[in-house]
Amino acid sequence: MEKLAVNKRLLGVVVPVGALRTKNGIGVGEFTDLAEFALLCKKMKVGLIQILPVNDTGYDSSPYSSLTAFGLHPLYLNIEQLGEFSAADSTIRDRIKAAKDKFDSSKRFSPYLLMKEKKEICLDIFNANKTAIIKSAAGGDLLAWIDKNSWVKEYAVFRRLKEKNDLKSWKEWNEYRNVTPADIMKLWDDEGLKEEHIFWVWLQQALDAQFAKASKAVNDAGIILEGDLPILMNDDSCDVWANPEIFHTDLIAGAPPDMYSPGGQRWGFPIYNWEAQEKDNYSWWRKRLALAEKYYQAYRIDHVLGFFRIWASSQFDDSSALGRFVPYTPVTSGDLKKLGYDKNRIRWITQPHVPTGEIWDALKNNWGSSYSDTELKAAADKVFSKALVRVNDEELWVFKKKIRGEKDINALNLHPAVRPYLLAKWKDRVFLEYSKGKYSPVWYYRSAKAYSTFSEGEKENLEALLEKRRIKSEKVWEKQGMKLLSLLIESSSMLPCAEDLGAVPPCVPKVLTKLKILGLRVTRWFREWDKGGQPYIPFEEYPALSVCTPAVHDSSTVREWWEKEADQEQFSGFIGVPSLPKVFNPGTAKIILSKTAGARSRFRVFQIQDILHLSNSWYSQNSEDERINVPGTFNDFNWAYRLPAAVSEIAKDKELINTVVQLSRTKPAKRT
Repeated sequence: MEKLAVNKRLLGVVVPVGALRTKNGIGVGEFTDLAEFALLCKKMKVGLIQILPVNDTGYDSSPYSSLTAFGLHPLYLNIEQLGEFSAADSTIRDRIKAAKDKFDSSKRFSPYLLMKEKKEICLDIFNANKTAIIKSAAGGDLLAWIDKNSWVKEYAVFRRLKEKNDLKSWKEWNEYRNVTPADIMKLWDDEGLKEEHIFWVWLQQALDAQFAKASKAVNDAGIILEGDLPILMNDDSCDVWANPEIFHTDLIAGAPPDMYSPGGQRWGFPIYNWEAQEKDNYSWWRKRLALAEKYYQAYRIDHVLGFFRIWASSQFDDSSALGRFVPYTPVTSGDLKKLGYDKNRIRWITQPHVPTGEIWDALKNNWGSSYSDTELKAAADKVFSKALVRVNDEELWVFKKKIRGEKDINALNLHPAVRPYLLAKWKDRVFLEYSKGKYSPVWYYRSAKAYSTFSEGEKENLEALLEKRRIKSEKVWEKQGMKLLSLLIESSSMLPCAEDLGAVPPCVPKVLTKLKILGLRVTRWFREWDKGGQPYIPFEEYPALSVCTPAVHDSSTVREWWEKEADQEQFSGFIGVPSLPKVFNPGTAKIILSKTAGARSRFRVFQIQDILHLSNSWYSQNSEDERINVPGTFNDFNWAYRLPAAVSEIAKDKELINTVVQLSRTKPAKRT
C-alpha cells in the first residue's frame, strides 16, 4: 500500500496521540484510540494519519524532548488493556475510575499529572503480578521480547536511575554519570535491581504490543500511518548517556540569529558525530528506523536541514550568536596570512579587544552616580583581574584564556553594571577560532569593531575569501545530505517526508528532489519573499513531491491565523474569492481548505483542529485555545491539546464527514 501511495494524491490529517478522546478515556489519548480514529478517517476518505513523536519524554510535555529514541511513552498506554488488568482487584479499578473522573473533563491534559497517576497505577498492577512477570523475563515471552529489543536494557537502567535521582539530568547524578556498556550491563544483571528494571521493560513490551495493534488497525482501514522522527536527541536522554561517542556533546544545536532571535536559538540538544557513526555503519540510525517501521509506513524528518549542516554553539555559551555551521570548510591561518595578516592582525580579528576606558564607562553609565570613585575602582579592578589580560603595555585588553564562553563570564560574579557590556563584547569579533588555526566567520562579523577598521580593499578581499568558503561548504553539505538521506532511504521501506522550512541552502531542495523525498509547503509561508508584496505561490505551482498544509503544530490554526494574522484582502485575492468572509466560520474554512486541497502536492495534510472547523459544532470560544504549541514559551498549555469531544461523538457529524469527503476528491489546480 505504501508504494502505491507515493504515486497517489492523498488527503491527510495531523493529530497528536494525546489529543484523542474516547468515552472510556482517562484524560489523554492512548495508542488504542488510533483504531477508532482511523474508522472516522475512513468515513471521511482520509488516506493518511500523521502523529507527533510518541517516544518517552518522562514528565516533559514536549514530544521533541525525548528521553529515548526507542522507548514509547507510558502516557499513551491503555491500562485496562494490559493482560494483567483482568485480575486487578477493586482498589485498582476504583483508582482508574477516580482518575477518569478527575482528568477526563479537562479541556487540555496535564502530561505531568497524568504520567504520575498512570505510572503509579501501573506499578500497583506490576507489583500484584511481579512473580509471573519476572518469571517471564527469565525464560518466557518477555525474555523473547527483550532479546529482540536489546535497547531496552540500557533504557530500563537509565529510567531507574533517573527516578532514583528525582528526575534530574544524568549530568547532575552523584554516580553513573559516565558509564561504559559493561557498567550498564552490570547494573542490568544486578539481582537486587532486577525488579525495578523489569517494570520499565514490562511497560515497553505492553506499549509496543498496543501501538503495533493500533497501527495494523489503521492499515486495515486503508490508511497510512505517518510518524515523526526528530533528528536531534535530548541531551538528557538515555542515548546520549549510554552512547556519548556518537554525539558531539560539547556543541549545542540551534539556529543562527535572525530578526526574531538576535541571539540565535539554542535547542539544548548535542549534535551528531557523523564520523564516529560511520565507523559502525550508522547502526544507531538503522536500529531507530527498523523500530519505527514496525508502526509507520511514512515518517516526517524533523529539521531535515540538520542532515546537511547544523548551526552549533559552544556548551559554554548561553546564546548561539557565536555559533557556526557544522560542517564548514574553514578559513585557515594560511588563508589569513595570504591576505597579509600577521600574528597581531589575526589576534585583532579573532579576539575581542576591550579598551580600558570602556570598562569605566560601562560602570559609570549603568551604575549611577551614587557610588564613590573608590567603589568604582574596586569594581573595575575586579573586572581586569578576573576576566581580562592586558595587551602588551597598551590600554587594551583581551579575555583570559580561561574564559570559554558567556557562562564563564556570568560565573565570575562581576558587578551587574558591567556584565552586559562584557557579554556583548565577547561576541565582538570577525572570526571564531574553533580549532587551532581554523576559523569560522561570526554571524555579525560586519558589525565587529575590527571589521570597521578595514579598508574597502581589505573588506573586498575578505568577502571574496568567505564566498569561496561558502561555495566549498555548500558542496560539502550537499555531499553529506545526499549520503545521510540515502542511508535513511536504503534502511527502510517507509516513505520519508522532510520538514524543510526556513532559510535552506540550494543543495537541500536539489537533494530532496533527486532522492524523491517529499518537502513541506506551508501555504502562509510559501511565498516569493524577495518580490514586492511577497505574493503567494499559486497552488498549481506546488511541486508534486511535497506535502502541502495551511498550518503546523508550531503555528496558529487556520482560524486563528485568519482572525488575527492574515492579510485577508491579499489572501482572498490570491485564491480568487474576493468576497471571502472576514469572520471565520465553516463557510470560510471550507473555501480555504478546498483551495489548499487543490495544490499539486502529493499529500494535502490538515491539522485535526482545521478539519473540525468545517462544522459549527466543534469551535472553541477562543481560537488561541486550539493551538498545540506556541514556540519559545514554556507553560502547561503547550502540547496539551485535546479534541473537543470523543471520536465517537465527532463521528456522528454527518455534515463534517461529507465536507471532508468532498475535500478528498478535490482535483489538482491546473497550470495556466
